[in-house]
Amino acid sequence: MEIAVSKIDGTKASPITIDDAIFAKPFQEPLVHQVLTAYLAGSRSGSSSQKNRADVRGGGSKPWRQKGTGRARAGTIRSPIWRGGGRAFPATPRSYAQKVNRKMYRGAIRSILSELIRQDRLTVFEEIALDSPKTRVLVDLLAKLQVNGQILILISSYNHALVMAARNLRNVEVLESKSINPVRLVGSDAVLISAAALKNLESALQ
Repeated sequence: MEIAVSKIDGTKASPITIDDAIFAKPFQEPLVHQVLTAYLAGSRSGSSSQKNRADVRGGGSKPWRQKGTGRARAGTIRSPIWRGGGRAFPATPRSYAQKVNRKMYRGAIRSILSELIRQDRLTVFEEIALDSPKTRVLVDLLAKLQVNGQILILISSYNHALVMAARNLRNVEVLESKSINPVRLVGSDAVLISAAALKNLESALQ
């Protein structure tokens, strides 16, 4: 299918042809949900860590003899019931990662991109670049393009001026096409993508 392409000044450019097998897929909600859940789970740190009685320093000798003191039996001062002792059921580092194979991940990305196109939330530009790293220039440009809400700008290669201009705007994020992820795509009200970045995605999702 053909998709319209605009220039950064708002005028129209020649449309480009994109693969229907990638950008015209039906929306698969269960698959997208599974991939989103797995992606968010994988970003959890899982680094909580506590010591059990074997990990706490000290407590190598028996505090007092077994019998004849009138006190309760004790084998170590690092027992969980003693102050300064280890935890009975300590938290240990763990991974929350969920396995999602490459075919499922790519299928979810195709489904999301197709839905963005159907909802007119994805706009293709001939090129997205700035000459100077000025936030005001980017704000004026987005106002002229009449895009609002959470904005994701996808480019084919790193553009220093554009990244510097966008980093002070909490509702604008700039990513290279190779760094896209399903959470950013789904959470964006408008996705602005350069024609080169779109072709890069098409090649990567074949």
